[in-house]
Amino acid sequence: MPSASQTISINRPIDEVFAFFTTPANDPKWRTHVKEVGEEGAPGPGARVHQVVSGPGGRGIPADYEVTAYEPPTRYAFKVVAGPVRPTGEFLLTSRGETATDVTFSLNAEVGGLKKLLLSGPVQKSMESEMASLNTAKRLLEGD
Repeated sequence: MPSASQTISINRPIDEVFAFFTTPANDPKWRTHVKEVGEEGAPGPGARVHQVVSGPGGRGIPADYEVTAYEPPTRYAFKVVAGPVRPTGEFLLTSRGETATDVTFSLNAEVGGLKKLLLSGPVQKSMESEMASLNTAKRLLEGD
């Protein structure tokens, strides 16, 4: 089962960090493979986000997701509901005083059958890329 998790410290208050990661319009700024994104409904459990990500050969792959947990300012979780692989993900935020926040981002995907043989490697690589993108989010939030 492909999975990835990373924790990063961001020198910004927890409310600001939570707002950044829960605003889909920010995704293309820090997740370079997001080609298209749009919210469908108010933030909260059950809200859907339309998303298209770069796939093989640069073609777009649908990757819409549904929010499964929205607990400001400490937890945001989702499940992908479109596309060939449908991972779940979660952001857990912990305040480190008034000016710093630890963010743990995790992704997991159940891949079975023929998809397991064909997609496990590329999905793992994609998840690792998502983790590396946290560094871009940190730079954006800290204004570096």
